[in-house]
Amino acid sequence: MIMETGQMLEAILPKARIKSRLIDKVSYASDAGFYHLQPLAVVQPISEEEVKSLFLFSHQHQIPLTFRAAGTSLSGQSVTDGILVDLSQYWNLVKVEEGGESVRVQPGVTGAYVNANLKKFGKKIGPDPASINSAMMGGILSNNASGMCCGVSRNSYHTTRYIRFILPDGLSYSTEKKDDYVRFREESKTIYDQLILLRDQIRNQPDVYDRIRHKYKTKNTVGYSVNAFIDHEEPLDILAHLLIGAEGTLGFIAEAVMQTVPDFPAKSTALLYFPDIYSACQAIVPLTFSGAEALELMDRASLRSVEDIHGVPDLLKTLPDTAAALLVEYQGNNDEELKLKSDKFLTLSPDLSMLNTPVFTTNPVEQAFLWKIRKGMFPAVGAVRASGTTVILEDIAFPVAQLGDAILDLQKLFKVHGYEKAIIFGHAKDGNIHFVVTQAFSSPAEIERYDLFIRDVVDLVVKKYDGTLKAEHGTGRNMAPFVSTEWGEEIYGVMKALKQVIDPQNLLNPGVIINEDKNAHIRNLKELPRVEEEVDKCIECGYCEYKCPSRNLTLTPRRRIVVRRELVKLKRDGEVLPYKELLKEYQYDGLDTCAVDGLCATACPVDINTGLLVKRLRKESHNDFSNGVAMLVAKNFRPVAGAVKFALQAGNVMNRVLGPDTLIKTTAALKKVFPVMPLWSNQLHASTLKIDPEEKLKSADTAAIYFPTCISRNMGGSADQELNVMEVFMRVSEKAEIGFWIPDDIAGTCCGQLFSSKGFKEAYTYTVNETIAKLWNWTDHGKYPVVLDISSCTHTLQDCRPALTEENQSRFDAMKIIDSIDYISDYLLPRLTITNKKKAVVLHPVCSLQKMGLETKFLSIARQMAETVDIPLHAGCCGMAGDRGFLFPELTYSATLPEAKEVNLKKYDGYYSTSKTCEMALSDAVGKNYKSIIYLLNECT
Repeated sequence: MIMETGQMLEAILPKARIKSRLIDKVSYASDAGFYHLQPLAVVQPISEEEVKSLFLFSHQHQIPLTFRAAGTSLSGQSVTDGILVDLSQYWNLVKVEEGGESVRVQPGVTGAYVNANLKKFGKKIGPDPASINSAMMGGILSNNASGMCCGVSRNSYHTTRYIRFILPDGLSYSTEKKDDYVRFREESKTIYDQLILLRDQIRNQPDVYDRIRHKYKTKNTVGYSVNAFIDHEEPLDILAHLLIGAEGTLGFIAEAVMQTVPDFPAKSTALLYFPDIYSACQAIVPLTFSGAEALELMDRASLRSVEDIHGVPDLLKTLPDTAAALLVEYQGNNDEELKLKSDKFLTLSPDLSMLNTPVFTTNPVEQAFLWKIRKGMFPAVGAVRASGTTVILEDIAFPVAQLGDAILDLQKLFKVHGYEKAIIFGHAKDGNIHFVVTQAFSSPAEIERYDLFIRDVVDLVVKKYDGTLKAEHGTGRNMAPFVSTEWGEEIYGVMKALKQVIDPQNLLNPGVIINEDKNAHIRNLKELPRVEEEVDKCIECGYCEYKCPSRNLTLTPRRRIVVRRELVKLKRDGEVLPYKELLKEYQYDGLDTCAVDGLCATACPVDINTGLLVKRLRKESHNDFSNGVAMLVAKNFRPVAGAVKFALQAGNVMNRVLGPDTLIKTTAALKKVFPVMPLWSNQLHASTLKIDPEEKLKSADTAAIYFPTCISRNMGGSADQELNVMEVFMRVSEKAEIGFWIPDDIAGTCCGQLFSSKGFKEAYTYTVNETIAKLWNWTDHGKYPVVLDISSCTHTLQDCRPALTEENQSRFDAMKIIDSIDYISDYLLPRLTITNKKKAVVLHPVCSLQKMGLETKFLSIARQMAETVDIPLHAGCCGMAGDRGFLFPELTYSATLPEAKEVNLKKYDGYYSTSKTCEMALSDAVGKNYKSIIYLLNECT
């Protein structure tokens, strides 16, 4: 019997970090590009020694290796049919050094997280790709990322001070260690000598030397960074800089020290409109001369792709068909510096052919929105693509002086090859433009159309304008056949010699950069078959992944969608056995461990909420019996809730009598036999408060209707036996002399989240309609606002309108439902005096606060009551999702681990949030008692 790759790998890695099930291989077969290769296995090493073992394994078994961080690459460089090495989970070191002048990073951290650590020093890393929130340092370095503002001088190549790397032969070196320069010469003599030979070969030919120097005056990531041969003397320095932009084909970058750049605090941003793209291009040089830090070009088609986004200026829809725009940003250390630059701009503006009077904003929120428009253009096109087509984003550069002419020529190619909806945008200051086309690969004719188009683009860029085929996205698979076209055979020969001496067996990410197959760009193309409407417009960009609580446990939103597409293909092709196997594995990975929190939509440029897909699939999996049970529970919610409360009280008694961990051990043992058994948490405490509605009646002083959620009514007790959350709510309201009323028939009411998250649509619909009808009466037909004490319940009710009857929709529209955060900020704090400030507190903003846009208000409340308020950089969804943490505790453990580690680095006087179940999850993870922020208000007033 032949042993599978996954089984063989168990000799060098623990089984838990080898992913070789069908669902693992399928879900990792796609990245953000348009190629598809299914790996033999996915592995997750945690140390350099394990990486060295993987290199040895690769050579012994002649199986290729490909390293992957975030998988946001667009050119096919992070997919493989060999072994895929996933770095996204364990390689997460970030260490700010020299007072922010440099930062030490490992490949598995996002660029945005690195910048968040640098922010307090007024610094950031040089490269600033549009995908920086999702792109990880491994890819940022290996693709020589640049971006919006960094130009040529502040890209990865120029801002990498030191790197530590491992070569395919298992030898590792660091440019930070002087001894390694000697060791490299002695231990890697063949490579050392070849680097000297290639260096001297280039330097001894003035035409070759000048060609390289000229090509890197503009952005260029085609082939290897051969400028290293003329920028550095020492072979180890040359090799280190060749690894930057090598797309993981020459070695593994284990660590890097990056030189930081200023993150200017003062910024002024505007969107300038021009009658045509040529006029816009003519403005680039004078705007650059005036000191503009960023100049982002957008043609009319790209503007049209975003004009329906909420908040976009109405002017966009009225622009002529030939119009174009430039997003311009000036940056400085202070307002005076900005004014000098803007004054220079004003002297130039009369000579520019603009359609509008420039309006610059210094408002950070408005600026962020303008950049969101620009950064969302690539995925926005994907959202309106025809179902079944693939979105292709190409990345080219021209001499700035010829940019206008080159774009006009490119637009002619769009028409010749039938790409009527193509769009153009990009970094105009650098002559770097991106163009996006949608393309089906479902027939030989379509593939041929793409092939002919790309070959014409290559001729246009290289032969007519001597431009760059890949300015910042890396060569990948789609430009590998044309590296020699751009560079010429001599310099391409240098690149081939480099690959040959370092990776002679061609096992490290083969087919990327060096590929003799002249049709490589049309091999292994990705198919995007139609799937469920909730996610069909996904282009698999991966922007969502860093938000997902199950990302380090099972699947991410992108990978959930990739698997759905594979299921469609398997079913279509009659592959019965793999279809059944994948469907079975999807139950746990795709459905059971999805928190349906919807945070993926907040990171998705086109608002795809994969949780809606999961809810639909859960609904479709329910039979008539389970739907009937759910409806029975909904219609008899009061006695069911009473039973739950009784069970909690009994559990609390058992723990007091038999020991504090009795139920944890008991339920853990039962769960091994009955997997559906929920686990007990010692954060579960039955509410002891009995609500007497006669004590609080509606009166002339009533300001709000207080709707204690069923969670608070039944498990609102605190782990440290403090007051129940409802008692605290009442106390702070009384302190502020705010009248409120608790309805006398509150028992048995629910927001419906319990049923919605599990896909019991009928039970959810029944519940929310019953609750809205009651709210209508309680509020005297909308006279009073309704305040809830659990943010997830607030969001559920605020979002329930589509499930309501027509009558209840009218009632809903006339009512105001607010969260406890709104109540504290708008009703209580203005009437309270803070008498006892805490020294330092930490907050956990739950998913619902983020989706309701209340994070800023949440932070503002805490800052009024504490000298220092921290929100962890790793704060995200805890994965609790109501009951997920009880049923699948591994989900909450995985989701909260990064945040818990960060929180435990410091000591705080209090730990606060706004949802009981999330507070339970964080309490278990951190080992401290998280509670509602309303407790903080009570303690400080």
